[in-house]
Amino acid sequence: MKGKIVIIGANDFQNQLILKAKSLGYETHVFAWKDGAIGEKTADYFYPISIVEKEEILKKCREINPDGICSIASDLATITVNYVAEKLGLPCNPTSITLQCTNKYEMRKKMKENDVKTPGFIKLSNDISTWKIKDLVFPIIVKPTDRSGSRGITKVFNKEDLDKAVHYATKDSFEKMAIAEEYIEGDEYSCECISYKGKHYFLAFTKKYTTGSPNFIETAHEEPSDISEEIQNEIKENIFKALTALGIENGASHTEFKVDKNGKFGIIEIGARMGGDCIGSDLVQISTGYDFIKMVIDVAVGNKPDFTKITKPTKAVIKFIFTEKDLEEMKKFKQEHPDQIYRISDMQLENLGKTTDSSSRIGYYIYTPEKNNKLS
Repeated sequence: MKGKIVIIGANDFQNQLILKAKSLGYETHVFAWKDGAIGEKTADYFYPISIVEKEEILKKCREINPDGICSIASDLATITVNYVAEKLGLPCNPTSITLQCTNKYEMRKKMKENDVKTPGFIKLSNDISTWKIKDLVFPIIVKPTDRSGSRGITKVFNKEDLDKAVHYATKDSFEKMAIAEEYIEGDEYSCECISYKGKHYFLAFTKKYTTGSPNFIETAHEEPSDISEEIQNEIKENIFKALTALGIENGASHTEFKVDKNGKFGIIEIGARMGGDCIGSDLVQISTGYDFIKMVIDVAVGNKPDFTKITKPTKAVIKFIFTEKDLEEMKKFKQEHPDQIYRISDMQLENLGKTTDSSSRIGYYIYTPEKNNKLS
């Protein structure tokens, strides 16, 4: 056995981390609220403690004496990862940067302070008397300051619709606050990176497809992206600058950004974690050959990430299911192209036609078409 790994979270995305750690010879110790998640069954040891109970997890980890602590695709989990790892003297991002890496308003402030290009933005509560939006140019995006997964997002075109949008955002916010920021035009992408001791390494660009206004729920992702080679280096340099500004030193990062028809680039937000929706856990390896999950584990235990390609790179697509029609299309695709299916998730059929954010989608399927195939 190589050692012990503590994993914060037990859902489907985290399960890819659990399985990878076990395949590498680590003993897995998994913490999450007991709700029947798959990680409860696949972990070597499962502890029914909520991922937000930092002190309880720390107490148990002192008994476990792990070699590393990690999580993927969860802003909330990274708070506990960094707190516990720092207390135990294990590799992590310092807890001093936690707020600016998990709160969208603090993130915007930090980037602006470090001359990272950012749109106009303000913080809003439900108290209309405090609103100072005269310096913002409509349309604007209103969203919770401290949530992910497309929760509470609205595109607002005028002041008259702002009140409803703020109420919608603060309802989903842990701190009951919203951020309003000027809308960035263009196609949406993300950049997947790994950092080690303050140095950033680029892995992949992801093309993102969404439902569009008003809620921008992701419908599909595709790697590699269609970003022109002429602007790729400029984008990487700006993202590395932003990662450094936020104090990200170790582990995965996921930067969401847009590029307009003129090649103009703007950062939406950054997560000091892998991208969710299977971007980090699956699409990066399929499209690049790099074992991204192993890199996260390597960094968590203090080792430099390994850039050996373990598979032949090929195009990777994930599509999400919202409706009965989507479900039928998936079944037809599976029947006609069984050799292209990489994985199909369990389906939450009770959510059919009721999707309001990423967490309430029905399910997904990942496939690997020929490189000249395009999403419809």
